[in-house]
Amino acid sequence: MTRLKLGTRGSQLALFQATTTAALLKTHAGVDCEIVVIKTSGDRLAEAVLSEVGGKRLFVKEIEDSLLAGDIDLAVHSSKDLPAVLPAGLTIGAVLPREDPRDAVVLPGGRATSTLQEVGAALGGAPRIGTSSVRRIAQLTRLFPGARFQPVRGNLDTRLRKLDSGDYDALVLAAAGLRRLNHQHRISAALPAEMCVPAPGQGIIAIEIRDDDTRARDQVATIDDGLTGVALVAERTVVTRLGGGCQMPIGAYARIDGATVHLSAIVSALDGRRDVRASEEGSVHEPEVVGVRVAEALLARGADTILAEAERVSSDTSEQP
Repeated sequence: MTRLKLGTRGSQLALFQATTTAALLKTHAGVDCEIVVIKTSGDRLAEAVLSEVGGKRLFVKEIEDSLLAGDIDLAVHSSKDLPAVLPAGLTIGAVLPREDPRDAVVLPGGRATSTLQEVGAALGGAPRIGTSSVRRIAQLTRLFPGARFQPVRGNLDTRLRKLDSGDYDALVLAAAGLRRLNHQHRISAALPAEMCVPAPGQGIIAIEIRDDDTRARDQVATIDDGLTGVALVAERTVVTRLGGGCQMPIGAYARIDGATVHLSAIVSALDGRRDVRASEEGSVHEPEVVGVRVAEALLARGADTILAEAERVSSDTSEQP
C-alpha cells in the first residue's frame, strides 16, 4: 500500500489538520500517511511578536524546506500562513472544505453575546484585547476605539487560559480554529465579514506538494474541494497583486454563489484611521481575474500608500533593539 510522509507543525490545530487530511486520504485514495512533526522558527520564537520577527512565514519555512528536499511528500497548513508567492517547485495540490472564515470575540469564561453592541458593553471603555494580527488590530480599532491591543501567542488552550486568568479582557481569534478544536462554545460573538474582513485563506486547510510529484498530486486531488480552491485563488491573488505579506493589514474574502465568485477586500492603515475597500464578482472559472480587478481597484484608491507606510512601520519596529 502507498505510504506518504505528511509534514506539519506540532500545535493542537496543526495536528488536527494533519490527522484530518490523513484520514481523508486513507478513505478516498487508499493512502496511509506517516505524520512528521517539524518544529518551525515560529514555534521556537513562541513569545515573540510576529510582526517583529518576520511574520507568519516563520510557521512554514522549515516545513517547505523539508518538502523541497524530499524528506516529506506533502505538507498541511492553515492556508492563511502560506506566503503569497510559494517557493519555486512547490504548489497547493488541494484544499479541504472551508470552515467558518470569520473572526470571533472570546470573553472570559465563555460569556455569550449576540450582537457587537453587547460585546462592546461587556468590554467597557478601555478593554485589553489579545491578538497578534495587524489586520485585526487595524480593523478593530474602529469597532473598539478605546481598546488596547496586546499580542498573544501559544496553543489555543494556552491563549484561553491567559484570558480566563485575567491577562486580557477579550481575545479575537479565528472562528475556524475554535470550532475545529471543539471550543465553539467559547465564541462570544462572531464578527460579520463586512465588519472585520478575514485574512485571505482564513478557515481553509491547504495541502502543499512538489510541482513534479505527480503521484502525490493525483492522490491529494481525491480530497480537493474545488469551490473552496476557487475562493482561495481569488483571495491570494489580491495579496499577490498588492505585493503584501502575511503580516500586512490586508483582508480578503471570497464567497461562492453558484457559478459566481463574490470577492471583497480591504487594506487598512495600522492605526485604523484610514482604509480602502473594493468588491467585484465574476466567474468561478476565472478567480484570478476577479482577484486582479479587486486589487487594481484597491490600488487606485490608495492601497499602495497605506501598505508602504505599514511596511515602513514594521521595518522600524523589527530593527529596534
